[in-house]
Amino acid sequence: MLRAYTSGGAYAAGEEASNGDLEVGKAADLIVLDRNLYRIPVTELHAVHVLLTLLDGKTVWRDRTLH
Repeated sequence: MLRAYTSGGAYAAGEEASNGDLEVGKAADLIVLDRNLYRIPVTELHAVHVLLTLLDGKTVWRDRTLH
């Protein structure tokens, strides 16, 4: 699921050279979550919170609890 919404989406759109992975030179559109999605049970996914949103490398939203 995670790959489908990240690198898979970029590949499907023909944009894998500029999007989909965290690499130097690629678009820096990303979110920071309060926990690692690979280390929690699927039943806890609904409780994950976004802490930070970056678009083009710039902060567009920050949770007030994030320092």
